[in-house]
Formats: sequence, C-alpha cells, structure tokens
Amino acid sequence: MAFQSKTQLLEFGAAAPDFNLPGVDGKTYRLWDYKNKAKAVVIIFACNHCPYVLAYEDRMIQISKDYVEKGVQFFVINANETKNYPEDSFEKMKERTKIKKFPYPYLRDEDQKVAESFGAGCTPEVFLLDSALKLQYHGRIDDNWQEPAQAKQHYLREALNAVLEKKPVSRPETHPIGCSIKWSS
Repeated sequence: MAFQSKTQLLEFGAAAPDFNLPGVDGKTYRLWDYKNKAKAVVIIFACNHCPYVLAYEDRMIQISKDYVEKGVQFFVINANETKNYPEDSFEKMKERTKIKKFPYPYLRDEDQKVAESFGAGCTPEVFLLDSALKLQYHGRIDDNWQEPAQAKQHYLREALNAVLEKKPVSRPETHPIGCSIKWSS
C-alpha cells in the first residue's frame, strides 16, 4: 500500500528530533533522555486498527523482548487522528496494551508533530537510531507482513545487529508498507 508523508523524511545520519509524549502507562517519555544511555532506539509508528500493524504486532513484541536486554529501547507511537478513527484513541490504546501486554512504551502523538518531524507516512514504519540518536535504518520490519514464518529478510533485526556491533547497516532503507497515517485536516 502506498503512503505519503506530510513532510520530508528524516535524513540518514541526522539526529532524530526530540519528543516528549505521554504513554499509556501514565508516564511521559522524552527521546533525548535515552541519548548515549540506550545502545539503540527503535521507534515504530503504529496504531490499533491497521491490518499491517496487527499482522506485525507479535513480531514487534518479540523483537522488543529479544533486544531489550542488549540495551535497545523501543517506542511505539500512534499519531492517527481519532475523530474518524476512534479505535486509535488514547483509551483504546490502553485497552490494546492490556490485551497484548506490550513490553514497550506505547505513546500518543495527539498533535501529530512527532510523526511530521520524522517524516513518517504509514503504519507500521520503523526508524532505528544509534546511541547518539542518529538515524541508521528506516523502513519495514521484514519482507513478509502476512506470513511471519515465510519472511526471508529480517530487516529490522539485521539493522539492529549491525548497530549493536557498531557496523554500517548493509541495507539502511526499505520501503515501509502499511496503512497511511490518518492526518488531521
């Protein structure tokens, strides 16, 4: 599914814009609090209703669990407007978190400024940052959104391994696939 971002995509090697967003756990998370504290930071723009996100959800959970002990911080951010998509409301995000027991902070980007600042256009869309919070990988999780067992390329895992080994990411960009972010008018 094609997508269109409202703004220019964050450039590779550029420092990610800071954010300060509320999580469903009642805490507020600031990205730059993790600079040089986390070995890498994964930001995934997602939501509650997109079939692509729902298909990837268990993989997102597993990747987070596999890498958290290696010093990787994960954030999942929902920027969808909720007037036309009430299933993406903050309350529904809390409900989804309880059902799926997300091991990562699920954050709300109500004014959509964080999604705009990253140049995000769809869900799920991955941005992998190194410890200095510079973009090292952008794209999708793997090459098979419908059948996890059939995935041959595990783009996010491969990029994470490279960043953790302080090596260049061999494929720093893949085309994200998913539902478009639902922008406010």
